[in-house]
Amino acid sequence: MTSIDDDFPEMVRQRLEQLGTSPFAVEQAAGLPDDAVRNVLRGGGKSGPTLSRVRQICDALGLELYIGPPRESGPVEKILLDGTDYAHIPLHDAMLAAGAGCDNSAEQVIDQLAFRRDWLKRIGVSASSVRLARVQGDSMQPTMWPGDMILIDTQRKVPAIRTKDGKDQRRSPIYAMIDNGEARVKRIERPSAELMMLISDNPDYAPEVRQGGDIQAVQIIGKVVWWGHTAKE
Repeated sequence: MTSIDDDFPEMVRQRLEQLGTSPFAVEQAAGLPDDAVRNVLRGGGKSGPTLSRVRQICDALGLELYIGPPRESGPVEKILLDGTDYAHIPLHDAMLAAGAGCDNSAEQVIDQLAFRRDWLKRIGVSASSVRLARVQGDSMQPTMWPGDMILIDTQRKVPAIRTKDGKDQRRSPIYAMIDNGEARVKRIERPSAELMMLISDNPDYAPEVRQGGDIQAVQIIGKVVWWGHTAKE
């Protein structure tokens, strides 16, 4: 579920860019109070926008406001095993580089794996929005190793803007992305709307900084919500 404090301002900012319009123009066209949209982009104060204001802004921008469990966006093959409902999740013939990028121009679905639907619901994803791929390279070690399979939620494409302080020990989330035309997997930090950091777990790899127009070259495929490692002798 989208966090109003973190994700909503970035969604509004991206939608304004898609529409090629300004916060002021949207406020005027929709009859919103002065600074209604601009306050969201600034952070909106301590309590953030009210739900009714969020709905008004969504209506003005043509965004859907939905609160509830993730919904299926397409057909998913169902399997019933011993009374338990499973969903077939496609495994793509794609490598997501933990390091330099991969070119997956010939990507196709090569297999499917069954995941329990109740587990997918528990982690907050819909079966129709997730995809499987594999990791290549060592920049995300020891978290991910070459050949590891990852589950990507393609509905989560907006890394939250979050200023970390000394008390915030949370690690940044991991995303799959297309960076300058090549597929990669990294942690993403967004200290501000103008700054993006691509972070590796392997200390041998320095953080990569994206600023200004370089941020637009990073196309988020989705958030990595699970990964699995096969032990090798």
